[in-house]
Amino acid sequence: MRKLYDFPYSDVLVLGLAKSGTAAAKLLISSGVNVRINDIKASENDPVVQELRELGAEVITGSHPITVLDDVKLLIKNPGIPYENPIVIEAQNRFIPIITEVELAAKLAGDSIIGITGSNGKTTTTTLITAMIEESEKPVKVAGNIGIVATEVAENLEKDETLVLELSSFQLQGIIEFKPHTAVLLNIFEAHLDYHKTFENYKHAKCNIFRNQTSDDFLVYNADDLTIVNTIQEESVDATLVPFSVNQQLDEGAWIDQRSIYFKNEKIIDRNAIVLVGNHNLENILAAISAAKLNGATNEGIRKVLTTFKGVKHRLQFVDDVQNRLFYNDSKATNILATQKALSSFQKPVILLAGGLDRGNDFDDLAPYLGHVKAMVVFGETKGKLKEMGQQVGIQEIVVAANVEQAVEKAFSISNEGDVVLLSPACASWDQYRTFEERGDMFIRAVHKLV
Repeated sequence: MRKLYDFPYSDVLVLGLAKSGTAAAKLLISSGVNVRINDIKASENDPVVQELRELGAEVITGSHPITVLDDVKLLIKNPGIPYENPIVIEAQNRFIPIITEVELAAKLAGDSIIGITGSNGKTTTTTLITAMIEESEKPVKVAGNIGIVATEVAENLEKDETLVLELSSFQLQGIIEFKPHTAVLLNIFEAHLDYHKTFENYKHAKCNIFRNQTSDDFLVYNADDLTIVNTIQEESVDATLVPFSVNQQLDEGAWIDQRSIYFKNEKIIDRNAIVLVGNHNLENILAAISAAKLNGATNEGIRKVLTTFKGVKHRLQFVDDVQNRLFYNDSKATNILATQKALSSFQKPVILLAGGLDRGNDFDDLAPYLGHVKAMVVFGETKGKLKEMGQQVGIQEIVVAANVEQAVEKAFSISNEGDVVLLSPACASWDQYRTFEERGDMFIRAVHKLV
């Protein structure tokens, strides 16, 4: 098991436990660092709290006393804790460095990291890259925002293994030295402004993925995304640039024409051999091919993945055909762009199930994509906004439901043969569900009850 050697901080505060905080604390303790932990929600009787105390950590639960920062040289923050937290603000006032757990993972993994970020498509691209390398018979592990704690995987990384990390803006905002050998930047548009406050802050966090890279590293980026292209032009990017595009031929990157997909000038696969649905997934595929090829994947391994991979659960996932109604679970669509892309994947009449956490935005940008939406079933905090927008574009049937389970029942009752029933909420799930996975699982169960 790998440990942190020559770690420059003797006394560390871990703010927020959950899975990543617990893993970070255990790694630091095993590496000989003095660890203090503060979690306002944890119980004194929590077995994890007891275990960490037995390992030698000081654990303060139930409140955030400013004294937890006394003698602290580094703060490791749970990515979900906002920077307006009083402990975080005081740490900044004391000039205490603030990082997230992925920084520790990078110290363990060294130059073996492929890092993927973007407003949409991270999990699909991460999964594709991992599978392509694996099918090429090269050792690889996956972790990060995909649901697996990065440090736990990095601790057990074998020699010559590649670590593929899905990275959120929350994680990337809290880095100092972290850099992937291969960075993948899929797209950037307005998201998570309740956390980052401004688009500039959000963009800056996303672009941290390449800011520490050197000329020995690679930046795979979307050449069709003007925000990314302009940022690369404005900043001094040292990494070797590897663009991908669905619109133009690229001598130094991945591209596509009407028949085939290419990396540089080498044909990789015919488009009609790919089983993953959705035009938006072509960008994810191009990015994945680029990163996989740069890290030793073979064309045979890449083709095997693309001819068998049908998608990730909760990402435009086909659930069932019930009486000639096709049900798709796109619960991961937690923003408007994701729902736009989902709607663009279908030509058949769609009954759209949408709604969730109200982050203050309107849904006008969704309106141009509703031409083939015959009905809507709305739920959650944003149901009123979505209903009003649907009425403005002339959707005749808009039904309000209490939750996703009821939305499935109502959608089925108003559907006809040949319809697509699509859960693509355009909102986060936290008003009614702990995670988008929980929301998607409820959708799947509700669909199966119809059979």
